[in-house]
Amino acid sequence: MKTEESLSRRLWRENRELAEACLDHPFVRGLGDGSLPPKIFARYVAQDAVYLEAFFRAYALAAARSEGRHHAAVVFYQLMGGALEELSMHAKSAAELGIDLVDVEPLPATTTYVDLLMATAWNRDLGETIAVMAPCMSLYAFLGQTLAAGQHDGHPYRDWIDGYSGDEMIELARRLESLLDELAMDTPEVHHLYRRAMECELAFFDSAYGDGSPS
Repeated sequence: MKTEESLSRRLWRENRELAEACLDHPFVRGLGDGSLPPKIFARYVAQDAVYLEAFFRAYALAAARSEGRHHAAVVFYQLMGGALEELSMHAKSAAELGIDLVDVEPLPATTTYVDLLMATAWNRDLGETIAVMAPCMSLYAFLGQTLAAGQHDGHPYRDWIDGYSGDEMIELARRLESLLDELAMDTPEVHHLYRRAMECELAFFDSAYGDGSPS
């Protein structure tokens, strides 16, 4: 008997080419083999800190709208903790790179992504909000697990790879995917929001190069 494909798996499959494009991106390839220039990583860290702060707020909004769904509120609470851990990791990287995260000027790709996330969290239902959140978690777990296979002693980006390939990150991604399956409707808008978020992820890696043109 054929098992019906879950919504989260179907959305991932439909957007797999974007996930693969992220994996093949010069930024991610450079992370994987350790060749990424520190100045490019520094720009990414600064911009990602801005985005993670928005993600934290969006999780808080989602938790507040989880009335009657205690288990969902618990997951969002755990995801808020995960976002804070990522921010701590970035703060460590920023200190090592000598960059200040206090007054970061968001690049256009960051602003576009943050605006999409926050507008959805404020104005859409919980299922659609999860649809725009899930791609980030699923993608980073995928990237972390894939890059972990190529680690070696002295790898300059080992902390980043360890952080996104660890069991905690993978479990949080799975929990958000489970909420997507439970609370999101299989509508064109959910498919659109998921794909739009994945497109923003790819553009976000481009923006680490400043002018959006990897070299």
